[in-house]
Amino acid sequence: MYVRFDMLLTFMRNLFWILEITGSALGVIVLLLAVCVLYLELKRRRANKAKEEYFHRNGGMMLLEKLAHRERSQDMVKIFTSIHLQKATNGFNNDMIIGQGGFGTVYKGLLSDNTVVAIKRSKRVDPNQTEQFINEVLVLSQVNHRNVVRLLGCCFETEVPLLVYEFVDNGTLSSHLHNQFKARYLNWETRLRIAAETAGVLSYLHSSAATPIIHRDVKSDNILLDHTFTAKVADFGASRLVPIDHTQLSTMVQGTFGYLDPEYLQTNQLTEKSDVYSFGVVLLELITSRQAISFDKPEVEKNLSYFFLSLLKQDRILEIVDDSIVGDNYEQIMEVAKIAKECLYVRGEDRPSMKEVAMELEGLRLAGKRHYSSARKEQNVEETEYLLGEQSSVNSASVGYDSINMVHVALPTLGGGR
Repeated sequence: MYVRFDMLLTFMRNLFWILEITGSALGVIVLLLAVCVLYLELKRRRANKAKEEYFHRNGGMMLLEKLAHRERSQDMVKIFTSIHLQKATNGFNNDMIIGQGGFGTVYKGLLSDNTVVAIKRSKRVDPNQTEQFINEVLVLSQVNHRNVVRLLGCCFETEVPLLVYEFVDNGTLSSHLHNQFKARYLNWETRLRIAAETAGVLSYLHSSAATPIIHRDVKSDNILLDHTFTAKVADFGASRLVPIDHTQLSTMVQGTFGYLDPEYLQTNQLTEKSDVYSFGVVLLELITSRQAISFDKPEVEKNLSYFFLSLLKQDRILEIVDDSIVGDNYEQIMEVAKIAKECLYVRGEDRPSMKEVAMELEGLRLAGKRHYSSARKEQNVEETEYLLGEQSSVNSASVGYDSINMVHVALPTLGGGR
């Protein structure tokens, strides 16, 4: 329990009176202890007052009011204290940093129940956007999509809000694609699945969420991968909720150079098609393993989307396709390149919707699975016929052996397959 402040002042006056009477060293020690207690109490009060101010300024009360009108559930967003998150990150130690971007720093944290989390500390929050920020927290807390990084909770007791997410353990898509060693483990089937999963998320946000959401910063750095290389779309720090009766929003341009929709850049009108353009660039990264912007490349190759479109006109796409994924996948890669081209149209209205893109990619993925399964069956049939042919020739040349028994012995091996 903390000593009341007025009682401390009374206690101090009494100590001075005791010192005048006794003048003893013990009195001096007691006085010093009292001063320390008073200092700590004042420091605690200032810290609590600052936390209270931050909590109100960052929209904590607004969130509590909105939560009070919602039915309680296990997925309800949790409000963490700053003390809990400081302990989880060892005082936000630099050694705990796992990512940094234009909108904040991400720390790895360990909660008291041993849950590993990712804690994002924003660089800044516009006070005029507090209500919208709270709405985004509420919406994301209700998004239940296997390919979206789940929001677990938040903290409003610090200068900028802290968001607590599930921890995804295999890094970003960018860190895999743009590393020659890691890129080898991303075969075409895996890349196509990642593309389809990401498109499915954006389609869900645009078309199926209770309030449509424009991500506004779609890029390979914001697509995380778990240990099975399942895609998890992350970082909604720049996202915007779109009122049902609106198709576009007038906003200050935000995003990442190389992924930015040129129409949005010119008009400041944000639409769902802005995400479509950015996703088109991600498709190019999956096809080529190149970065969206490469400053070390010749001028004509610096911007991946522009370079891709120029090669497309000359029918030279294979020059930038990652050699390691071509093989028997040429037709599918060309289909994905065609989808990317449509996503990169300058005029937003000419681009497909994310729902259309997601359906096309999922169709390609399923067709690829069927093709692979059919090819495996044909291969097994050919191997079986070859082995039976060999067995037949052996039987005909082996006079004195029971050919029926020989076939009987051979069949279990063939039936087992490879």
